[in-house]
Amino acid sequence: MSHYQPSKQILQRYARVLVNYALNSGKGIKPGEVVECVMPDAAKALGLALQNTVLKSGGHPLIRLVPTLFDKDFFRLADERQLTFFPEKYLQAKADLIDHQIGIIADVNPLELQSVRPQKIILKRDSQKPYRDWLDEKETAGKFTWTLGLWATPAKAKLAGLSLRAYWQQIIKACFLDKADPISQWQKVSQLQQEIIKKLNFLPIQLIKVKGQDTDLTIKIGENRQWVGGSGRNIPSFEIFTSPDWRGVSGWMRFNEPIFRYGNKISGVYLELKHGLVVKAQAKTGQKLLTAMVKSKNADKIGEFSLTDKRLSRINHIMAEILFDENISGQYGNCHLAIGKSYKDCYRGDAKQLIAKDWEDLGFNDSAEHTDFISTSDRTVIAVLPNHQEKIIYQHGRFTL
Repeated sequence: MSHYQPSKQILQRYARVLVNYALNSGKGIKPGEVVECVMPDAAKALGLALQNTVLKSGGHPLIRLVPTLFDKDFFRLADERQLTFFPEKYLQAKADLIDHQIGIIADVNPLELQSVRPQKIILKRDSQKPYRDWLDEKETAGKFTWTLGLWATPAKAKLAGLSLRAYWQQIIKACFLDKADPISQWQKVSQLQQEIIKKLNFLPIQLIKVKGQDTDLTIKIGENRQWVGGSGRNIPSFEIFTSPDWRGVSGWMRFNEPIFRYGNKISGVYLELKHGLVVKAQAKTGQKLLTAMVKSKNADKIGEFSLTDKRLSRINHIMAEILFDENISGQYGNCHLAIGKSYKDCYRGDAKQLIAKDWEDLGFNDSAEHTDFISTSDRTVIAVLPNHQEKIIYQHGRFTL
């Protein structure tokens, strides 16, 4: 079953969810908008469905097929000048042009870069940060949205311990592609998320304590923060998250799920924080890459704290892919903590009015890094309210509001 591919109908449903729901913050694209669709060549069939769906919706598709298995040779041959090359005029013009972006993950070899020095990977990533900053600014101004989806590959299925067909079934189920009208299903999930988010944002939470066998963490929520989720960024996305004041994060957390990042595997991660800074970052696998990541600019700070309610998620198997694993259900739901970049939509107010110094003063972190570490072990999350009142907001894998 190494050549299994979903039916044309399933791919069309997937494309409709990504184009007509996920983009434009759950509302879908508008006629005349430009949509860049970026996917590895392995996901060409989904690229065709995306192109056709954008066209039927009155938009302008820009299809970019990325060749697979090129990266290893690139990093082997590229010198520092080539690693830091930044085609400014080209990327600025593209950032100005596109209204939306759909990215499809399709790892033909998830361990392609394990022989590459981590510093080279980080240098290349950092050199592209201005482009991401331009898109972030456009997003904050309400003029750009994005989403991510997943294409199954035999290598990813093998890492997850599933056949290719079973791996696809996880994707199909998680994204409601087994339903005749998956968009209506996503709208229901979003409504449930918004009900929880409304209750969370109503509470005057000052701190949260995360307690469990694998964690003892205290997180300062920060001034003018809000919890968000269900905006269409990422399909699937069952999580509810915030970007806390990085300066008020202390304690430790152990992450029992592996992640595959930058062509490498990182597993058995333990993070310890003091006064907002990661002071210890250990991994049973991938230590060199983890060290390089944390040492990069502002990656030793927390950018996101997230919880998934097991009642919402349809994912019941680890997928060896952060996009899905950060949304997994199971007995205890999941919790993930991201090092690096904060999300500006977690600001409670008009983000367009803030400048870089304001974000810094509020404790929103800016970094080229943003990597989620995932725990599916049991935890209790306690909100500390004014007058030191405490209220359990999450326990046994579900919100208790």
